[in-house]
Amino acid sequence: MNFEMKQRKSLTITAAAIGSLIIGLVAGRYLFPAAGSHDHPAGTKATDTASGEAATQATIWTCSMHPQIRQPEPGQCPICGMDLIPLVEDGGNDLGPRTLSMSESSRALARIQTSPVEKDYPVATVRIVGRLDIDETREQSLSARFPARIDRLYVNFNGIKVEKGEHLAEVYSPELLTAQRELITAYRNDPDSAITQAAREKLRLWDLLPEQIEGILESGKATDRFELRAPTGGVVVSKNVKEGDYVKTGQPLFSIVDLGVLWLNLEAYESDLQMLRYGQPVDFTVEAYPGETFSGKIAFIDPELDPKTRTIPVRVNIPNPDGRLKPGMFARGEVKVRIAEGGKIFAPELAGKWISPMHPEIIKDHPGTCDICGMPLVPAESLGMVGDKEEAAPITVPASAVLRTGKRAVVYVRVPDTERPTYEGREIRIGPRAGDRYVVVEGLQPGEEVVTNGAFKIDSALQIQAKPSMMNPEGGGPAPGHNHGSQSSTTDSGHQAALPALDPETAAAILPSYLELQAALAGDNLEDAQAALRSMMGKTGHSGPLPDLIHSMLAAQDIAGVRLPGFEQISSVLIRSIQENPDAFGGQLLLMHCPMADDNRGADWIQSGEPLQNPYFGSMMLTCGEIRGDLTATDTPDEDAGHAH
Repeated sequence: MNFEMKQRKSLTITAAAIGSLIIGLVAGRYLFPAAGSHDHPAGTKATDTASGEAATQATIWTCSMHPQIRQPEPGQCPICGMDLIPLVEDGGNDLGPRTLSMSESSRALARIQTSPVEKDYPVATVRIVGRLDIDETREQSLSARFPARIDRLYVNFNGIKVEKGEHLAEVYSPELLTAQRELITAYRNDPDSAITQAAREKLRLWDLLPEQIEGILESGKATDRFELRAPTGGVVVSKNVKEGDYVKTGQPLFSIVDLGVLWLNLEAYESDLQMLRYGQPVDFTVEAYPGETFSGKIAFIDPELDPKTRTIPVRVNIPNPDGRLKPGMFARGEVKVRIAEGGKIFAPELAGKWISPMHPEIIKDHPGTCDICGMPLVPAESLGMVGDKEEAAPITVPASAVLRTGKRAVVYVRVPDTERPTYEGREIRIGPRAGDRYVVVEGLQPGEEVVTNGAFKIDSALQIQAKPSMMNPEGGGPAPGHNHGSQSSTTDSGHQAALPALDPETAAAILPSYLELQAALAGDNLEDAQAALRSMMGKTGHSGPLPDLIHSMLAAQDIAGVRLPGFEQISSVLIRSIQENPDAFGGQLLLMHCPMADDNRGADWIQSGEPLQNPYFGSMMLTCGEIRGDLTATDTPDEDAGHAH
């Protein structure tokens, strides 16, 4: 009995202690709400404190990428999986229809960063692939200048290297015998007569070398057998006769190519054309010499676009004095471009110079003619180059500052001389992208500060406040399913702007998710497609042009919104990455093409194997399209090798 009373007494005391502890915690929570907000413990960041303050005040949680999402408690966005942030109502931001003012704590929470607008020559890198080939201007054909019989071939297979004057074949020709006798007779009568000169010229036109003609005159004897000799040095690339053949006048015998200079035939993307000019240096590598870089200059840009590949043929002249480079080698090239105003190329080393358009390695200080082909030289400025002119430097901003949609480009500019951080949305007109910067044609001035990180969150906040924003220029609240993709917008012509190039590591990381996405689209499965996109976002993160595009695809209301433009854009950037770095990707990756996708403009995609499964139409036209080649093969895909389905 005593034991039971003691046990009950002990339980009563314990319950009272726990109750007192709970009451104390609750009282402390409400009586001292600001405790801990003034003194930051060691290792605690100001951003974390700001987040705590905002969380305390917030009653609504939203997604910075999809502001239509509003929940009463923290969690993850049901569209993209990002952590929700507290919706903090900042006061005093009624400064204009597109202006947002916020507290320092809110600025820290949004992690807003700015960069100055600069006036400089941004550097872009254009990557191109292609093959080495012979220089067609250095190929000579040796044809029969008189009827003859091939008695002996000294060069009896292709690929033999010959020097100028070396014997190629021994021939028998009665006509040549007669022509020799005519020369000897005329020479004996009068060495300087017109008949002698005519007989000598006849033999010269029959490809006899000067030393051969002089040998006939010195010996005074004509012979019915004669040695054909190489008119130039090089490699025999074509042998069209055999011993014992009878040949007629004009019949081709040999083709000889001088490999001291080669052509590098490249295929440039249509979007890169604005960066390329005659005379630009091109650095390239070949697999035969890893780690070694070779150089040449652009000598020709085709005036016509290839309608099948949507590329522009570009030719580069390559010096090859030691013969190490061989025709047929696959090459990967890079062109470093410094952009000036008006789409011109900044090349101070060519200021005031004169260049040969056909042979850009010929550069002179004054007008004249090309030492190789005799063509008149032209000023470097006429080829789209500009020299050292300060006023030619364009205004540029970081690419992460530009939000693009449709025909509009928007940046958020920090308003100077304000008590609180204040940002104003401004439409600008942009030019080409160079690396990680955009050229600004209109709308900004040097020295202004643009938001480079957190611009999406400012735009979302404006939408939440029913103000005009990038996606909602008229205001009136959030635009459901809006797209913040800085590179996922449509251009004026309706085509999609290209995503920036992916490094091989990122491309290889997202490739499995991409293949899952392709299979889901081919199977008309929106749920699996969204799962593949979330998997892809796990590799890319939530910040940048590609993640922005994935966000917009996740917000699509149906599977058609995932297919175009998003899947097409991801396919294009992945195809380009694989073509430039095929060794970084293992296994077979087939390049597929659907000519009817995107309103009959055509679109490509990648599959790891056959059969072809069309992701742009799904079950409607599942097998429509063609296989254009293997992207990871040693050679580039052969357009004619693909087979239609």
